[in-house]
Amino acid sequence: MPWSIPHIPYPPSKAGFWSPVTSTLNWCEEDYYATVYAAEIVNTLTNLLFMWLGIKGIISCRRNQHAQVFQVALVGYLVVGTGSFLFHSTLKYPMQLVDELSMIYTTCLMAYASFSYTRPLGVRLVLAVSLTFLSVFITLYYHYLQDPVFHQNAYAILTTVVVLRSMHTMEVALRPRWRKSREEDRLHRQKQGLPVPSKERQHYENVRDMKTLKTMWFMVVYGLTMFLGGFAIWNLDNLYCSNIRRWRRQVGLPWGIFLEGHGWWHIMTGIGAYLYIVWGIWLRHCLNGHQDDYHLRWAHFWQIPEVIRTTPETETSVSRDKKST
Repeated sequence: MPWSIPHIPYPPSKAGFWSPVTSTLNWCEEDYYATVYAAEIVNTLTNLLFMWLGIKGIISCRRNQHAQVFQVALVGYLVVGTGSFLFHSTLKYPMQLVDELSMIYTTCLMAYASFSYTRPLGVRLVLAVSLTFLSVFITLYYHYLQDPVFHQNAYAILTTVVVLRSMHTMEVALRPRWRKSREEDRLHRQKQGLPVPSKERQHYENVRDMKTLKTMWFMVVYGLTMFLGGFAIWNLDNLYCSNIRRWRRQVGLPWGIFLEGHGWWHIMTGIGAYLYIVWGIWLRHCLNGHQDDYHLRWAHFWQIPEVIRTTPETETSVSRDKKST
């Protein structure tokens, strides 16, 4: 049955302002069909989400005084979106490197944030030098190979290590039955004659942390679902590109935009990566014992979460009553 919904036929591809293509990758979206100034218009514009969330996150970090490392990571997130915007606009090799390598550098920053917490200065310096060396090695070796599979595998391994490490830290720090260090600290404080939290205060903290843990796990599952879902759509886009291009031309514009798999990858990974950074910010405040000073503002899952300072007006009466130890 022919497609009957009103549509605009796809214009033919043509030579563009940035021609010729010099990148080692060229995605399933046809080149320069919409404008001569953007090689892949949908893949270009979907990066505006990265750029908007990056700016929003940086402003939030500065306003709420989050750890400096997360501000730097959000700058890296913004660079990823900007680099991808330029890459898909031009399909030039230098812009491809900006897009892909900034993903590696931002993940290394998050690795430093995850593994350096509470470590002595010497360990932090060794970790910083090691991650810098790793970033340089990946940069040089990728430029030598010019094989996108190497970059994709390196990024996947780094991301998996960082996420698993953060999950472990979250569980050990927040789940009451794993917090042996807190019980040891309680006994130590008793022996030293220092103030010890009351049983009521300890119960409040346990209930609070379990509630926090539940929300954090929802963030993890939601973020991973978005990330892996985007990856699956992107792979389908690569595997069935010829069929998808034919379907797009059959349904025409604007309906064909919804069949741009790499654009969906940008949207879904942009949300997933941003959720991970917000999760990391909230986890760091919990590790610092500031659960009562900061809270997550996230009324609905389709909204953008933000970790903000808790003002006296937003504190619950229970929280105020349990502050004393």
